[in-house]
Amino acid sequence: MSFGQGTLVPDHQLQRVRRSLLYRETKTEASDAWLPMPDIVAAALRIRRTQQDREREAAGEIWQQTNAMPSLIFTGRYGTPIYPRTLNRKFTARCDAAGVRRLTVHDARHTRATLLVDLDVHPRVIMRILRHTDQAVTMEIYANASSTATREALRRLGDILH
Repeated sequence: MSFGQGTLVPDHQLQRVRRSLLYRETKTEASDAWLPMPDIVAAALRIRRTQQDREREAAGEIWQQTNAMPSLIFTGRYGTPIYPRTLNRKFTARCDAAGVRRLTVHDARHTRATLLVDLDVHPRVIMRILRHTDQAVTMEIYANASSTATREALRRLGDILH
């Protein structure tokens, strides 16, 4: 994965197959396409890269980065890939520490889709952001209209009908 100039290019993925983690190219050409990043995401990734540089320096020779997995941003303390369960546990701990409702990393994708719907982002754009190939998956499974957006839509409908 590379990032810079406010864009992210995910060209590989880490998959758990049986009990092993495999570093593979992404599934489709669409998955490799560049994706613009909000400034807050770019800032968070720069902070993470700095943290990782410090971790690499502190680990010294026991750092595990390999040429096979050169661009992992989120790693264990010694540069090893993070297993999905470990990532989910850490994410849950961060939710608890922040005092917000527990959700999974995957739930965050649903939340992002719903927030984009509430911002009146076009469904094709939301589909591209989520890297879906089918707009129906994006809009029927991932995106929900919030109750605030629903109330506002009904208020506007009432205004027109009045």
